[in-house]
Amino acid sequence: MSKAPGRRVAVTGVGMVSPFGGDTDDFFDRIMRGESAIRLYEHPTSPSRLVQPAVTCAQFDSEKSIGHAITHVTDRYSQLGVAAAFSAWDDAGLKREGAGSDEYGVSWGTAAGGMLTYEKGYGDMYLRGKQRVSPLSVPMAMNNAAASHIAMALGLGSACMTYSMACASSTVSIGEAFRRIQRGESSLIVAGGSESPLAFTIMRAWEAMRVVAAGDEQTAYRACRPFQQGRTGLVLGEGAAALVLEDWEHARQRGARVYCELAGFGQSCDHTHLVRPDAQGQSRAIMAALHEAELAPAQVGYVNAHGTATVEGDPIEISALRQVFGVHAGQLAVSATKSMHGHSLGAVGAMEALITVLALARKAIPPTAHLEQVAPDCLGVQHVMGSGLRDVPLQAAISNSFAFGGSNAVLAFRATSDA
Repeated sequence: MSKAPGRRVAVTGVGMVSPFGGDTDDFFDRIMRGESAIRLYEHPTSPSRLVQPAVTCAQFDSEKSIGHAITHVTDRYSQLGVAAAFSAWDDAGLKREGAGSDEYGVSWGTAAGGMLTYEKGYGDMYLRGKQRVSPLSVPMAMNNAAASHIAMALGLGSACMTYSMACASSTVSIGEAFRRIQRGESSLIVAGGSESPLAFTIMRAWEAMRVVAAGDEQTAYRACRPFQQGRTGLVLGEGAAALVLEDWEHARQRGARVYCELAGFGQSCDHTHLVRPDAQGQSRAIMAALHEAELAPAQVGYVNAHGTATVEGDPIEISALRQVFGVHAGQLAVSATKSMHGHSLGAVGAMEALITVLALARKAIPPTAHLEQVAPDCLGVQHVMGSGLRDVPLQAAISNSFAFGGSNAVLAFRATSDA
């Protein structure tokens, strides 16, 4: 398959709301140190006691970050998303007032959307005996609400797109924004995702699947241990992340700082099982991303793995990497940062893409926290353990997202010095 010609795409802004706050530099520094944001969390409004290791953005103040006008008509997932988009927009050196354009757009991802709004409505009706719910329930809960509020706040008239593909949602949102800029349909797009999935029903549902990590007050911080012998599962979390993607020439003309180039996007469908991953399907997505980016396996120095710490998922991803990278796999630096920031479902791909962008820009590779003994079925790559690696001559890196439903999505980034 030949590579289709297209415009080059620069990453010119990054922004987020994380469990460590909204400062991307501080976030990356903490991730490099292997610092975990996971804590034991007791659900505050559940009808029965629910305690799990989880990640919350407890420092986030929506009124302070995005103002009352947006806050009072939005679900928390939208509030997180708008704040992350504002942060990325500012980081890209763009003005919020009067700087919107019909050539600019938004592309967003979420898996659960406004689940907190739905759950409140169900609770009002079935537990508290109310006869009606808020008239804002539908516009607050809909999956495209975050994207719409971002577009309205920043004046983005080119496109307003939302993708909901489980844990690959925001990776696909970034990839499809990349495609649109390549084709010349938009000159700049704010792309990312947001999620606030700590609803009682969602937490119980994941618990019922027996894939949620165990932990108590003393051990919760290290509950998520991807690739570790004896790992017990994932940890749910909330958060949001955004990238400003821009036509390379457009970025050059306005004198924008460029973090790196988004050079390739690969997608595939396992088509084998709804919730069981497949190495062949994952391999196809990785190879497609490398092909489009015109990267040989030996040029890729880092993989931000999907790495959820599930018993079944981790070794399948390692198998896919070994299939694609062959003899180079043994020198391939791999880490799973969910071990620190948790699994924010539809938002986590954007968060990991942001980490990958900063890894390239800083020539630094974060670790998989709490990884002390690699499980035998996860051997074959260079796992980054302990603290991160610094002063690494990175040319290129990829970020993997593999979702329920068999949706696989991979982003390939190239360092600007190599672009």
